Amino acid sequence: MLVIEDNEDAAQSLGMLLDMWGHSAAIADSGAAGVEAALADPPDVVLCDLSLSGSMDGYEVCRALRAASSTAGALIIALTGHGLPSDTENVKKAGFDLHLIKPVDPEALARIIHHSPHVHAPG
Repeated sequence: MLVIEDNEDAAQSLGMLLDMWGHSAAIADSGAAGVEAALADPPDVVLCDLSLSGSMDGYEVCRALRAASSTAGALIIALTGHGLPSDTENVKKAGFDLHLIKPVDPEALARIIHHSPHVHAPG
């Protein structure tokens, strides 16, 4: 699993949560670093903030991952503080599978991850 989040506290919290659930979680602090990490070691799941600092926002990250054969089939989840209908539409257009509003409900995230056909069993 890969967490792409430029807020260090949020990234570490998500990473620890995924680790607690038995999943190996890598963390990238920018869009470019996230794409590089995903292409080097393709994840089953990508949790990606939309408002990333640097040259790539979350929409660009998703489009780049969908364009690469090694990551095209990953479960890619948008994480954002924005939940307007236009935000949801932009998330869909970029190729995200899901759109979760921050702060993310850990129980809802657990259900999504543990019931996803994209996710291999922890271990």
